[in-house]
Amino acid sequence: MIVTGHYMKHLREEQGYSQQELAKLAGISQAHVAKIELEKVDPRLSTVNSMLTVLLKGRKKPTCRTIMKRGIISAKPEDKVLDVITSMKKLGISQVPIFSNGQNIGSIREMTIIRNAHKRLKLLQVQDIIDEPFPVVNSSDSTEVLPGLLDYHAAVLVADKGRIMGIITKSDLIKI
Repeated sequence: MIVTGHYMKHLREEQGYSQQELAKLAGISQAHVAKIELEKVDPRLSTVNSMLTVLLKGRKKPTCRTIMKRGIISAKPEDKVLDVITSMKKLGISQVPIFSNGQNIGSIREMTIIRNAHKRLKLLQVQDIIDEPFPVVNSSDSTEVLPGLLDYHAAVLVADKGRIMGIITKSDLIKI
């Protein structure tokens, strides 16, 4: 088997390492990792061995960033419940986070709707039946934190530097 820069990049991404992380663990610069992956340089055998040792030795667990869904479908407190239900049905989703001024303030799940079915849903706004907010994890957290959270919550939001970037549900965890 011939080890190419493209193969090294594939291994690195599969393991969930950034170029910077791999460089630090292999004892080389991030710029050198980038050049190797782009096949701009012909690295020494010792450098390739250092990189492969890191990449093949300790398989790193995927991060929350690698499995999250981007483009979160959300609702606002003043949205009509029937509009949210329509969106959920149309998109085939079973929960929606609620944001107000960029803040994660609550959620609506299928169970929320079922529990409130006796009310006149067409007259209600989201704020009238809102549930607890979904927990938030950091995008660089290992996926190992997710099973415990998803045992108690329908979804987990993923943040990077305090900004919500994605969502993870139980079905996403099964794909790992």
